[in-house]
Amino acid sequence: MTAESLSAPYTVEFPFERTVGPKIGTFLGGLRDARLYGVRTERGVLCPPLEFDPRTGAETGALVPLVTTGTVTSWTWVPSRPGDPLPHDFAWALIAIDGTIGALFHAVDVGGEFARMSTGMRVCARWRQDRIGGMRDIECFEVVP
Repeated sequence: MTAESLSAPYTVEFPFERTVGPKIGTFLGGLRDARLYGVRTERGVLCPPLEFDPRTGAETGALVPLVTTGTVTSWTWVPSRPGDPLPHDFAWALIAIDGTIGALFHAVDVGGEFARMSTGMRVCARWRQDRIGGMRDIECFEVVP
């Protein structure tokens, strides 16, 4: 990155509360146990899971255990700030988990090296030691070795 790069302050938040249904509840419990789940839809397995298909409104089907690897479909580079998931610069990215439709929004750690980040790169989840059943149980995604 150069000194001429544009920047703007940002906040990632979801300022609402809701109860979780059985599918999202299982997804969150899976995060606590260092596992990912999706749900079956007519179009394929959706991750992150929802109770209803966002395209058709139909109720989603059975929960499906997933691998914890995927592909970066898009990303943006950000300088690290206090409260961010990593202590150095990183990317916020959309990650398509293998075998699913949809994408997870999460941090990708490439050691603060902008040149290592790319669309199409293969990543895997890096789990926190202490997990509570939330998205931050995944510390970040990192490059598949």
